[in-house]
Amino acid sequence: MKFAACIEYDGSPFFGWQRLSHGPTVQGSVETALSTVAAEPIAVVCAGRTDSGVHGIGQIIHFETHAQRPLRGWVFGTNAHLPNGVAVRWIQPVADDFHARFSARSRRYRYIILNRQARPALLQQRVCWQHGALDADLMHEAAQALLGEQDFSSFRAAGCQANHARREMLEISVRREGEFIYLDLVANAFLHHMVRNIAGSLLMVGAGERAVAWMAELLAQRDRTLAGMTAPASGLYFVHVDYPEHFGLPSDYRLPRFIF
Repeated sequence: MKFAACIEYDGSPFFGWQRLSHGPTVQGSVETALSTVAAEPIAVVCAGRTDSGVHGIGQIIHFETHAQRPLRGWVFGTNAHLPNGVAVRWIQPVADDFHARFSARSRRYRYIILNRQARPALLQQRVCWQHGALDADLMHEAAQALLGEQDFSSFRAAGCQANHARREMLEISVRREGEFIYLDLVANAFLHHMVRNIAGSLLMVGAGERAVAWMAELLAQRDRTLAGMTAPASGLYFVHVDYPEHFGLPSDYRLPRFIF
């Protein structure tokens, strides 16, 4: 039988999502916990792999098993065997043709910047801290150049394994709430480090180091070496995955935000 599940995690103590032999990963933790509950080996497939330090609120996985357990038993049993930084939000049966990665229509990420002079203590692994003043309105204006189907080679990691760099950016916005700046992105798919590289370039626009038109120029040049830094992983959250309605998966989500 095939199941889908929603996973929430604090990425700080992990070496990323993907299972590794030399360190703790979110996938490894989830597979170990599910295998314990099922009393048989279970391998999971995710909607999108995240790097070390990146957080997840709505990561979606699927897995197959012969084990028969009530849904409540799957959720509570799996959570009982997971480390504190990882939790299953829900599990439900899905059709055999469901695939966590290939059935997805879009993914949503949020990048959170704390913009104040003093460094954070409680949020040091939850946000990207920038002490210099940033203009979120300029960042938002510059980001609009990334909408639509584009070649995102300028924002692609050198080690990205994707076959091509064309992606469709469906939504992108930047707004300030007090000391926090929120960058929200929705695309059909994302390249390795794409969100963090976009964030790093927008930070330069917000700081007045580059003009608003620079983002469009970067996109056209298709050269990663011309863009800004890769912004820290600590500010990035994998928020939601959208699927066709006929799969019957929960469609609601909540964006992470802080009030201090």
